[in-house]
Amino acid sequence: MTAQLVLQIMLVLLFRQEALAQESSRGKPGCQQKCGSLLISYPFGLGASCSADRTFELSCNKSFNPPKAFLVDNNLEVLYISLKAGTIRVNTPVITDCMNTNIDQVFNLRGPFTFSATQNRFTAMACNNIALISQQGLDVGMCTSFCNITGRDNSCYGINCCQIGIPPSLKIINASLRSIESTNDQKRCRSAFIVDQNWFGNLTNIYSVQKLEQVPAVLDWRPYGFCHSFGPVNSSLCGSNTVCTNQRLCSCIEGYKGNPYLPDGCHDIDECANDSNRCQQICTNTPGKYKCSCIDSWEPEGQYKCMEKKKTMGPYDYKIFTPTVWLYVICISLVLAPLSVCLFKVLKRRKQRKIKEKFFKRNGGMLLHQQMSSSEGNVETNKLFSSKELHKATNHYNVDRILGQGGQGTVYKGMLPDGRIVAVKKSKIEDERKLENFINEIVILSQLNHRNVVRLHGCCLETEVPLLVYEFIPNGTLFEYLHDHRQKPILAPTSDNEERSLVTHFMLAIEENRIVDVVDSQITKDGRKEELITFAKLAYRCLNFSGRRRPTMKQVSAELESIRMSDGSATAQQHSEIVAYSVVTEQIDAWDLTSTSISSSAYNSLTQGRS
Repeated sequence: MTAQLVLQIMLVLLFRQEALAQESSRGKPGCQQKCGSLLISYPFGLGASCSADRTFELSCNKSFNPPKAFLVDNNLEVLYISLKAGTIRVNTPVITDCMNTNIDQVFNLRGPFTFSATQNRFTAMACNNIALISQQGLDVGMCTSFCNITGRDNSCYGINCCQIGIPPSLKIINASLRSIESTNDQKRCRSAFIVDQNWFGNLTNIYSVQKLEQVPAVLDWRPYGFCHSFGPVNSSLCGSNTVCTNQRLCSCIEGYKGNPYLPDGCHDIDECANDSNRCQQICTNTPGKYKCSCIDSWEPEGQYKCMEKKKTMGPYDYKIFTPTVWLYVICISLVLAPLSVCLFKVLKRRKQRKIKEKFFKRNGGMLLHQQMSSSEGNVETNKLFSSKELHKATNHYNVDRILGQGGQGTVYKGMLPDGRIVAVKKSKIEDERKLENFINEIVILSQLNHRNVVRLHGCCLETEVPLLVYEFIPNGTLFEYLHDHRQKPILAPTSDNEERSLVTHFMLAIEENRIVDVVDSQITKDGRKEELITFAKLAYRCLNFSGRRRPTMKQVSAELESIRMSDGSATAQQHSEIVAYSVVTEQIDAWDLTSTSISSSAYNSLTQGRS
């Protein structure tokens, strides 16, 4: 009993590897896939609906522990199924004779099953024994075993054991046991059987088989005829993506794996997901195959390898890399680099110059030149400053240089190359139609030279926003001068009840012929009354609320020049400057260009120590 248990354990261990190989194969979907330790693969199946036909039908006997599977037609226990080899391993009976008599036994396989001639051997155990195999009345094999009284080893070469091969396609066998010579020894049992030679050769004691009732044997189960004409209805046994081998077996085509007997049992193998591909760089899986490709700057070398692309060079290309050529390249680079920098600077300066010219023309530069050229020779003309000069004078328009700012512009403190301190104002002119009036104002303001008037040194028209350069007055603005709480008030409190507007007061005095009352006594004393009345009437006309009735700046300038020429005295010129200043101030207020008017709240200073 112990020997039989050991042999069963050996059977399990021997078939375990082959059984694990079946795990990739599957039974018919919806059918039981396992009976005990046996994995069932289609065309075999438990029941008629789960097998290809009755010859492959199995039954699962659950009275055993674990359950055992049997061929329904042959009543043989199935140990494992091999789809690839087209074989099954089953337990076959052992013929035993302990009565020392001649014995015959017939064994018949039903269906497509035959004993495998390559994996089985007909074996006889014990001595003084003749074992015969016959088929259809003809002897097809015989072996003889002799006795060895001194002992026995674990070999089977005619001493106490003999073996012979069997013919192919053997289905029905008749095994016979005969004695070589008669003997009365009935204690010796002899046996004969067909056994799997692989299993038998791994036994440590071959004589333990005499105690078994069954031994494993291999059966071929190739279907009737060819695999593509299987069964009585001439239907195909192989599924899709399969081929029929020369052994009449179904097999998955290259690149597929699975059960070839199921309709869709063969599945594509993703060679790129495992090490089965031979690609050197990039692997792309395709149905049944895979293809190799290369990364950028590489090209295929054969079917699987890649090589780096080589630049195709002509016969003269190699001469480029000579040391002399490299020396020339370095020298040329050293020469071209400074030239490129100089060219870039020249082009940049040219571009900036064109931009400045564009701004100069847009800001009325040509009109200013025309006005300056038409002025009298004894009139001092204002200077045109460059944008670079003012940029440097204001320290790049630093915020620390801001003197004041308002809705009409921003005033910066600056220092000219000659050391003069000036006030640079960025004016805001949104309407280019006012440029002519702006230029006329610059011309007129440049002609004024009075101790109580901030002098205009010049302007810059090369920037997007016109710049005006005034004389810098360090003693504060007019507002601070009039309303500084630390100084004695200049405005008398008794004047609160008088007319609040100087313009209204002046116009009322002209209409009531009281011009002497509103003019400083020094002016009345130094000048002639006729000239004073002429200046006052001109100012009165400039203060007219109707723009059509007010004289233009050119008309005012012409009348003042006429009065000056008629007199020629310094007193008359001084009177003309003061009156002209008043006229210009009110005219600019009417034009609403406070950016250049001396009445600007951003920068309009008077000196306290210039009188």
